[in-house]
Amino acid sequence: MKSVELRGVTKRLHGEVILENINLVIPSGKFFALLGPSGCGKTTLLRLIGGFELVNEGQIFIGDRDITQLPSNQRSVNTVFQNYALFPHLSVFDNIAYSLHVRNVDKSEVRKRVGKIAEAFSIDRHLYKEIGQLSGGQQQRVAIARAVINEPDVLLLDEPLAALDSKLRERLLVELSDVQEMLQTTFVYVTHDPFEALTVADQVAIMNNDGDIEQMGTPREIYEFPVSSFAARFVGTTNILKGVFGMREVGFGVDVPDVCFFPVDHVGTSVPNVREGLQAFVSIRPEKITISRRLLEGVGEPKLTGRVANKVYYGHSTMYQVQVHEGIALRVFEQNEEHVRQEEIDYDDQVYLYWLDKNVVVLER
Repeated sequence: MKSVELRGVTKRLHGEVILENINLVIPSGKFFALLGPSGCGKTTLLRLIGGFELVNEGQIFIGDRDITQLPSNQRSVNTVFQNYALFPHLSVFDNIAYSLHVRNVDKSEVRKRVGKIAEAFSIDRHLYKEIGQLSGGQQQRVAIARAVINEPDVLLLDEPLAALDSKLRERLLVELSDVQEMLQTTFVYVTHDPFEALTVADQVAIMNNDGDIEQMGTPREIYEFPVSSFAARFVGTTNILKGVFGMREVGFGVDVPDVCFFPVDHVGTSVPNVREGLQAFVSIRPEKITISRRLLEGVGEPKLTGRVANKVYYGHSTMYQVQVHEGIALRVFEQNEEHVRQEEIDYDDQVYLYWLDKNVVVLER
């Protein structure tokens, strides 16, 4: 198991700065997701680790080994590309075994290792088929199996499931997680899809449109405690309200004029130079809000009242857009389960909104 570390890495292309002064530590033996919008530089960062591009400034380490100037074939790193890059003239078996053949591994050992990895990816029944006979999902399994067969220190995955349908993608995500846990290889997984990152990763780094690391943490930390409006909006859906820091009888918090006062007791540790009158932004996830047409007992006073301006049925849940003030609407998700659902709510209904103070996050940026 080897960690990956980038120290002050800068990459320029045709005079344009793609990445600037990136400092990042990817822990050893973990499933690490690099998440960000298209064009933010995450694939470039992956190519720098893999040796397909060279840095202009800075250093890259795998473990304690400086690999900054090493060619890709000397880095103990393998890559799974979005387009699979399989050999069409070779069978499934020979595609998976390719790197073992190059290293002149004994034939019996090759059969043993290919059989083991093929079984893990549920492609053992297809070992002697041609690549063209496989579905897209099966080809992707072959590409990943080929990449991990020689147990590299680091496996780089560049949006490997992007071309697959959602059901197959969900299944392969679980399989990928299982294989990573079995091999304990450091996986670096690039994706623009928050669902993929939150599903498989031990740790997630969010890159913003400028190519900077916006936030890094566990999936729960990234989702529950976003540090910025970019992070909050990019990972899931949220409500962001603008106000100012202030003091009320209930304590210190954020006052959104004409809407609500949000008591928060942790802002001193998360936001620098906090003072009364300083501009502030708060985030609250739609699923953290309870909606009802009636006053609920045992949960305190409602935080807000409003009118249902829109309603969207998603199957597992319903989204309500609740107008709470002129120009300000909150989104609320309610699970469509009988034991959860309070009552039928429709357009133009007057509703009460409830939430716990601990579910309000003050954004640092």
